[in-house]
Amino acid sequence: MKIDLPMSPRLSVSLTALLWCVIFALPARAADSQTVQRFERTVTKTVGYEYLMALPTGYAAGPEKRWPLLVFLHGAGERGSDIWMVAKHGPPKLLHPETPATADEKPEDRARREAATKALAENFIVVSPQCPVDANWNDDAVGALIDDITTKLRVDSRRVYLAGLSMGGFGTWSLGVKFPQRFAAIVPICGGGSIVDALLIAKDRKPALLRLGVWAFHGALDPTVPVAQSEAMVAALKKVGATDVQLTIYPAAKHDSWTETFNNPDLYAWLLKHKLPAQ
Repeated sequence: MKIDLPMSPRLSVSLTALLWCVIFALPARAADSQTVQRFERTVTKTVGYEYLMALPTGYAAGPEKRWPLLVFLHGAGERGSDIWMVAKHGPPKLLHPETPATADEKPEDRARREAATKALAENFIVVSPQCPVDANWNDDAVGALIDDITTKLRVDSRRVYLAGLSMGGFGTWSLGVKFPQRFAAIVPICGGGSIVDALLIAKDRKPALLRLGVWAFHGALDPTVPVAQSEAMVAALKKVGATDVQLTIYPAAKHDSWTETFNNPDLYAWLLKHKLPAQ
């Protein structure tokens, strides 16, 4: 049995007002206030670096032989338009005949430096680009430079190495971790990088990242780039399963952890042991 109860006009108006209040109080759905749009545009840019290049001593004698390539990225202090500023540190310094030896250099240190210079001069094509003032190392630009060098010279594409100090250490971490398939080994010195990049690349290109040789260096007393930066990157690579990763910390060194590193002939022997698998 249906019973219709009379409703006063005042009650009816009150219920209607209450209903509208409830409706307006409900949050609007995203679809009600957002629309899907798309942006697409082709962007082109010109990149380039001036660079120092040293060919190995036997390059001209063996026209069929292909050689390991070592690309060196300098620090922030060597940016500019004077290309010889690049020879202030690292491999280009060792290969620059006008670089004077320090007066307080010990005989054993001189012997190590000379052995390192000999290893560089006899075994590697060494390319040292210069970054412009107020700029940082650009992954695309450095990658394009490597492509150009491997096209022009007799480079062993399975033995391409990247090393850098300070700002160049950051550049080495960035390019090496993002594109591990390009390098047999990298040497980031007193730098740092993106842990997120390492984790993401481990999902996309894990085999290449896991076989990449990494030897990082840092001074324990570095006031410019804390040693924790290198420690974090090494820990991230080990976390995703990389095993050919090591970090050398110089207990008494500050920011200059590169002189001892590049003056060590063992570094170049370590590099030459690393080779990409055959395609």
